[in-house]
Order: sequence, then structure tokens, then C-alpha cells
Amino acid sequence: MSARNLRRIMNLWPPFLFCGIRVLEIGDDWRYARVVLRKRWYNRNYVGTQYGGSLFSMTDPFWMLLTLRCLGPGFIVWDQAAAIDFVAPGREDVHAEFCISDAMLEDLRAATVGGEKCLRWYEAPIRTSDGQLIATVRKQLYVRRKRSRPVTGTLRAQPAKCRAAQEIGHARPRQHSSGTAQR
Repeated sequence: MSARNLRRIMNLWPPFLFCGIRVLEIGDDWRYARVVLRKRWYNRNYVGTQYGGSLFSMTDPFWMLLTLRCLGPGFIVWDQAAAIDFVAPGREDVHAEFCISDAMLEDLRAATVGGEKCLRWYEAPIRTSDGQLIATVRKQLYVRRKRSRPVTGTLRAQPAKCRAAQEIGHARPRQHSSGTAQR
């Protein structure tokens, strides 16, 4: 899927659409994303400022998505943990930007070269259009290289437990519609 198509889909995705979150840009090289949270009557909290859950939601998938696309299909990337620090009340539209650097990717590749997992924290500041810091969201990514799989089309060895059961004629009982097992 192209970055442009993912941006379009995310803008129609209900958790973003119904919170006032709009993905403005995802770089064609998957190294950059920019998101806006527009202040609307339906995404304000009790005191009339940006709802904290929406502030967090606007940043939620981007570190994982961008990192996964940049590293490629040989890697597993998950969100492991997250934290948000509220700095000032959001009284207007706010933006967040995500930038994936060569240094970040090289660090992740080097840390996972032996197949071990790597946990790294990344920050996304949320700011108003004039640059005022509203919140900082930190995400911890879990990154690991995928284990090699057997070549497609080859037969895999059957576990000894299964072979032993077949040799002595103890196949798995069949279930009938009445719920009773019969051999």
C-alpha cells in the first residue's frame, strides 16, 4: 500500500474521523508524518480544552507504522508502552510530527542483528500552530528481526507426539453434532 493510500484510509478510520484527527501527510519514503487535531465541540473535555484521549490518539500508530515500513518485511515492530505528559491546555488546533532518521534505523538494525529484541523510546511533541508545547507523547517500540522460516513447498517434520499417536492408532476423536466424541 502506498503512503498516499494509507493517509486516505486513516482519514476515514472511525477513531480518527470521529475525534477530529486528520493525517495531513505521510512521506512517500515513510520517513515523515504530520497529523492535526482540530478543536471541535465534540472533542473538548469538561473545561473546554482538547480532550487528552484525542491528544494521545493522534500520535498512537505513527512511530510503529513508519518504523515498520522503513525497516521492511524482515522485522517485527510493535508498540510496547506509552506515556503522555500534559504541559499546557490545548485551546486550539494542535499538530504532531514524526521523523524517522537514518541513525534511528541503523541503531535498530544493529541492536537486532543477532535476533534479539530491542526496546527504544521515541517522542512526539504536540504543538499549536505558533509552536507552544501542549503535550509530549512517548512510545516504546519493540523491534525484532523475524525468525527464518522453512522454504515454501518443503515438508516439515511431524512432531514426535503426533507420529506416536498415529502409529498406535490413536487419532484425534471426531466431534459429532450432538457434542459427543466417537472414534
